[in-house]
Order: sequence, then structure tokens, then C-alpha cells
Amino acid sequence: MAFTEVDYKVADRIATITLNRPEQLNAWTGTMGKEVRQAMEQADRDDNVRVIVLTGAGRGFCAGADMKNLSNISTSGRLEEQPDPPFDKASRKDFQRKNTYFPAVSKPIIGAINGPCAGLGLCIALFCDMRFASNIAVFTTAFARRGLIAEHGLSWTLPRLVGISKATDLLLSARRVEAEEALEIGLVDRLYAGNELLPATYAYAKELAEYSSPRSLKVIKKQLWQSVMQTLDEAMDVADHEMLLSLKSDDFKEGVKHFVEKRKPAFTGR
Repeated sequence: MAFTEVDYKVADRIATITLNRPEQLNAWTGTMGKEVRQAMEQADRDDNVRVIVLTGAGRGFCAGADMKNLSNISTSGRLEEQPDPPFDKASRKDFQRKNTYFPAVSKPIIGAINGPCAGLGLCIALFCDMRFASNIAVFTTAFARRGLIAEHGLSWTLPRLVGISKATDLLLSARRVEAEEALEIGLVDRLYAGNELLPATYAYAKELAEYSSPRSLKVIKKQLWQSVMQTLDEAMDVADHEMLLSLKSDDFKEGVKHFVEKRKPAFTGR
């Protein structure tokens, strides 16, 4: 499949999706959104892919929505977007919206935040399962300074990562958050020097791909995203059900066998 605004490659069971408009700090367009969705679908279908890394080309991750698009919208006063079909019809309705489908992707998604991450770019980053950042990355919600509101689920994702009062601060002020503060408040999970970000991200992703059961990765990811909508009792019911299924899986048998035989696992995902 040919892409024009993203780059897609697979190596070592890791799919890398790179936002590829570096001269515009990878500002988000309708085309980019469609291509990211296509790349995610391709990675999700590929049995050779076990982990997905999302990053940006050049010196930025994503500067938010393309200003030309915003200018057109401000002139017309209309937002003309066609809804996308659900990524996975079996997933929760919460994860079937235009920019909320990352939790429905069955493989872990690591955001490698290499530079500025603003507005819609931040919304996209927060739907990743984990965020590793460069020490030169900066973050801003941006919306209040554009006369907009907390878009694309940011009022839901942000408080769950940093807490309600910090989310209120970041959304109302739309101030810049430097990388060190982002790590401190839980906006990102790990911080690396700029030239170490991708090697460190790939080393972690490769460890997941080699040593963790792909079946387990899929089920655990689903459990975690569902848990924010569940009571403890509901989460326990799901865990009990999934535990019985996992005990019957080939990956469980291999998980025990490779440990006893003191060798690397050969998981199949079944």
C-alpha cells in the first residue's frame, strides 16, 4: 500500500508508523489521518507484527491540525468530516470513534515523541498505550488559545494520566510543558536524550516482541482499556474468564515449557 504522508516499515516484529510531513512539523491532515488508520489496520492484520511504534519525521512529533485546514474551517464555520467505520466492530463503542480507535488495535502502541506535540497531536499521543519522549520534546493542549475546546477525547484521556487539577491547568492555560515536567506529572512514561529515543524505544519493543506472548499482549491491552469503564467486580469477571481461556492456549504451554527448558520462548499467539 502506497503512503504519501506517513512512512510504514516492519523489522524485528515491530511496525513503525512515521508521520511524514517534517517541513510542517507533521501537522495533521485528513490524508494523514486516513493513512495512519490504514497503517494501523495493516499492522494489526500482520501476524509478523507484535508491537507498533508511532513517531514523527524530522524534529517534531505532530504540531496539531494543519493550520490551512483550521483557516478553512474558521472561514466556513463548518466541520465537514465523514465518520470512519469502526476499526473493530466487536470493541466497545467508546473505541469506535474517529480518533479513539487505538485501544481497539490488538497490539501495543508505543508513541515515540521526538519533538513538539500539540493539540490533535497530543490527543493522538495519549491514545497510545505508552509514551516515550525525547528530552527536547514539548507539549501543549493548544485548544484554548485557538478558541476551541478539549477535542478528540482529551478531556477523558488527560485527567486519567495526570489527574483532574493538572489536566485543568494544561487545558485552560494551554501552556508549554517541557519534557522533564511531562515525565514528572505522568504525561510520558520514559525520557531519553534525543539521539537515544528511537534505539531505546526499539529495544523495549523488541523485548516485548521476543519475550512476551502476543496472545497475552492482546488480552492484557484489552483488559486495561476496558478497566477504566468497569467496576472491580466486572474486571474480576473478565479476568476469570480470560484466565480459563489462557490456560488452554498454546502460548501458555510454551510459556511454561521455555521457562523449564531455560531457553527463549517461541510463542505463536495461539
